[in-house]
Amino acid sequence: MRTRPSRAVSILVTSVIVTGLLIPAVAAQTPAEEAATGPEAAAPAVVDLSDIPAEPPAQPSRPAARELFGADCATSIEGSQVTAHCHNAYPETDLVSLHVECDRWWDLDGDGAAVAVGPAARAELTGRCWKEVRAAWVSHRRP
Repeated sequence: MRTRPSRAVSILVTSVIVTGLLIPAVAAQTPAEEAATGPEAAAPAVVDLSDIPAEPPAQPSRPAARELFGADCATSIEGSQVTAHCHNAYPETDLVSLHVECDRWWDLDGDGAAVAVGPAARAELTGRCWKEVRAAWVSHRRP
C-alpha cells in the first residue's frame, strides 16, 4: 500500500516554491532610500504663480457629433408571422422597411415597402412566410 503525503507537507512544499519565485523579484527592486539621492531629492517643489495663466488656453472646437437618426424597432416572430413596431424619437423622418427571410428553400423571402415614420411617430410593419421564418430585420434610410 502506497502512502500519501499529508496536507501539511504539500502546503510546505508549495510555499517553498512560491518563495523561491518571489525572491528574485524582491531583490531586483531598489529601496526607497537609494532611489532619492542628491540635492534635488531634499529640495521642496517651488511653483511660481506668475507662470500660471489667469485663463485656461483656448480649446479647439470639438468636431460635430454624428447626427442621430433612425427609428427604434422591435421585431417579433410568431410562427410564420413577423411584426415590427417602430418608434422614431428623432426630428427627421425615417423610411423603414421590413425584410423577412424564410427557412424553406421554396418559400419566397419578402422585402416590404418603405414606410415613412415621422418625428415622434410610430409604425407597425408586418410580413409572413408560408412555413417557418429564418430571420427578420428592419432597414432604415433617409427620405
